[in-house]
Amino acid sequence: MTRILIAGAIALAFALFGTKGLIHILAGRGYGQIIRDDGPSTHKTKHGTPTMGGIIFISAAIIGYLVAHLLTSTPMTTSALLVIGLVIGLGFVGFLDDWLKVSKQNSRGLKGRYKLLAQAGLAGAFGFFGLRFPDEFHLTPISQYLSGVSETTIFLGTGLVIIFIILMVMSASNGVNLTDGLDGLATGATIMTFLAFVLIGVWEFGQSCAIGAIATTSCYQVRDPLDLAVLAAAFAGGCTGFLWWNTAPAKIIMGDTGSLALGAAIAGFAATLRVELLLIPLGGLFVIITMSVVIQTLYFKISGGKRVFKMAPLHHHFELKGWAEITVVIRFWIIAGLSVAGGIGLFYAQWVVK
Repeated sequence: MTRILIAGAIALAFALFGTKGLIHILAGRGYGQIIRDDGPSTHKTKHGTPTMGGIIFISAAIIGYLVAHLLTSTPMTTSALLVIGLVIGLGFVGFLDDWLKVSKQNSRGLKGRYKLLAQAGLAGAFGFFGLRFPDEFHLTPISQYLSGVSETTIFLGTGLVIIFIILMVMSASNGVNLTDGLDGLATGATIMTFLAFVLIGVWEFGQSCAIGAIATTSCYQVRDPLDLAVLAAAFAGGCTGFLWWNTAPAKIIMGDTGSLALGAAIAGFAATLRVELLLIPLGGLFVIITMSVVIQTLYFKISGGKRVFKMAPLHHHFELKGWAEITVVIRFWIIAGLSVAGGIGLFYAQWVVK
């Protein structure tokens, strides 16, 4: 448990103090956010705000995780390293997108099909390697069985698992990306989700079949749950330090560098902790916002140009209805918190009824 505290504290400190330095570097080089012309008019003031801030909390989380292992002389695990690899990969895709935006001074960035192909390829690689590297208990980082609040008896097989992982990673990364439209909104929501994964990892470790005298139907067959909790704590700490500077009015924006990486981390934890379908309530806010875009797009096409919302994603709808940005953020944080609490409740409830 000491590793969890160390990882979270180191990541928090690194992000809290490192973000200020990154702001000066990015601002000095003119790497500012490009605002869409069709967005809310109130967002024009955000033009030029340093972007690509995701660099700092990705670095903070990795450093926090590494320092925690160095100080406690414990080995890193395959599961956590796979999640880190996925995060770095998706973060790099987001970085390319952000770099093209600031270098060309337009809001388009990387072409959509290239971004989606890169996401799918990296997610597929994560799923492929996650089904390998069995430990002494023959557990691989990712299971071939479908998992809800825990692993089920529904066997998917290698091919379906990889496809499912691709859908999870793409949905989560794009969901966080869509949510990252207001100062601090996506950052605050992901902190809550990462804290939920810390609790889940600790609980699964305590009730692990691997450390029990007798494996029963009540135990969890999950590889490396405690180390995944350490990594989740590092991400929570890194995002918390970043939020100090990202909250309204934001001094720095995470950009696609951060949003794609955070979505990848969330999906990676859900897959390796074997709570895949629990990703829906734990990421409830991201699901709601993504669905608002889907509904708006479909209705616009079906109705011949009519709209359900004043603007999608959903948070912009409430801005145009006259809500202050900070009001939208706090109320959406409440929704995120309730969703996470519901997800944790479902996780615990299934244990109680076993």
